[in-house]
Amino acid sequence: MVREVREPELTHVTVTGRIIPLDNDGYMELVLLAYRFRKALVKAVKMYAKGIDKNILAKEITRELNLGYADTICKLAKLVVEGARNNCSNPLKIRIKKLFIASRGFTANKGNRNIRLLSTNELQVNIPWREWLNFKVLFGKRYIPLVNELVEKALSKKLSYTAKIVFRNGRIYLHVSVPIDLYLRYFRKGECNGKYIAGFDLNSDRINMVIVDELGIIRDVKTEWLPEVTSHGFPRNKADTIRLQSLAKLLDYAYHHGVGVVLFEDLDRIKKRRYTRSRTANRKITRFPKRKLLEHAVIMALKYGFKVYLVNPAYTSKIGVKLGKELGLDRHSASAYTLILKHLGVTEMPLSSSSD
Repeated sequence: MVREVREPELTHVTVTGRIIPLDNDGYMELVLLAYRFRKALVKAVKMYAKGIDKNILAKEITRELNLGYADTICKLAKLVVEGARNNCSNPLKIRIKKLFIASRGFTANKGNRNIRLLSTNELQVNIPWREWLNFKVLFGKRYIPLVNELVEKALSKKLSYTAKIVFRNGRIYLHVSVPIDLYLRYFRKGECNGKYIAGFDLNSDRINMVIVDELGIIRDVKTEWLPEVTSHGFPRNKADTIRLQSLAKLLDYAYHHGVGVVLFEDLDRIKKRRYTRSRTANRKITRFPKRKLLEHAVIMALKYGFKVYLVNPAYTSKIGVKLGKELGLDRHSASAYTLILKHLGVTEMPLSSSSD
């Protein structure tokens, strides 16, 4: 039996800092490691796709890097291959263009085997052919207390964190995964105790929210329109920022209007993008990072203290069209309302609706 509603499996939040090499030698060694990491990952993807045993794969990669990097690469290769197969793609033809280095967390190794924070501004990276190199790292001011506690606990072997080094636009960034409980301790915005339920429908050019009471009766409908973000040539980073700002505005509204439960689509149920016959619509779909927006949405909702659930989106659009005609809602708001009905276990539409 398909489970319609579940809690999000969010255990960590990514915090980003900027890496500053202390000299050109350190920079070149880091770049070389990134190229070797990518080469090893490509090799691992092909081996995994061919069904080669994981132990043989790990042993092969360890010869080129080390056991810590090999363990991470094996995990990444599995994700890449499974993702390709879910999208009906050939994993043997996968190309990995971006340069990055990743290392999984390990409590016994002071938080991480290969990419280790020594303080809020000191970083060590394990270069397999010459051991450890030191780098400077900079975090935003508001993250310093959080990172400081993370480092103290990691060096005391009380927790671990996954770390990723990313090369982008001539700069080097450090992505650190922080346990969600630790993150919320520093960034929680409130503790809501509302009784209403809010359903969200996330789209490339709008975000729809419907608020209902315990009986499923509609109390409020809000839409943030974002027509400019899907226009040709509009900067993608700017579009992402505008979507997040609009989502934050709706969540803040929900917090101050009696909402205690927030619902989003369970995108893990959608295995591949659904394209249309419209080239314009397909361009919007391709450029819209819906899963990334959902991850941010869950984190933002948890910061307000909402109870967050993911709802199976199957048939919500079709049901939403019918409901929309009955209730006078647009199809996206109706889809958000359908998520609420699924959450409530309602099989028939409520007879009436009202708004405050």
